[in-house]
Amino acid sequence: MNANTAAIDNRTAPYAAFLLRVSLGLLFIAHGLILKVFTFGIAGTVGYFESLGYPGLFAYLVILGEIGGGLLLVAGVFTRWISLALLPILIGATLQHTGNGWVFSAQGGGWEFPVFWTVLLGVQALLGDGAFALKLPTAGRSALQNRLA
Repeated sequence: MNANTAAIDNRTAPYAAFLLRVSLGLLFIAHGLILKVFTFGIAGTVGYFESLGYPGLFAYLVILGEIGGGLLLVAGVFTRWISLALLPILIGATLQHTGNGWVFSAQGGGWEFPVFWTVLLGVQALLGDGAFALKLPTAGRSALQNRLA
């Protein structure tokens, strides 16, 4: 890599992280709010989780995680931690879709989209906030949190 390429990467990487962060956040908001709340309804989502053998509480946690996590990602608040906290939701979704085959257009949805979404969360956790992130005061934050911010 020459010096020009490194300079371009350093100038554009924060905007790439911002674009990924906002895209992931909007996808989570849409998935949690539009699909689970407005389309299936909270009771329908709880019933679906219970039909799979999961406690109904998990549905509430997933809805809260998707909507709340999505909002925090869009804002750029604790991006690394939120990305990591959302991983179990996507791992669960991947496991739920594994029996349907690879392609997400398969009946019941395949596992390609949840796996891709899981990888993107990992990338976002590695990249951090990116540009235009809401910066919270550092008072009361640990040294590790300040270093990762």
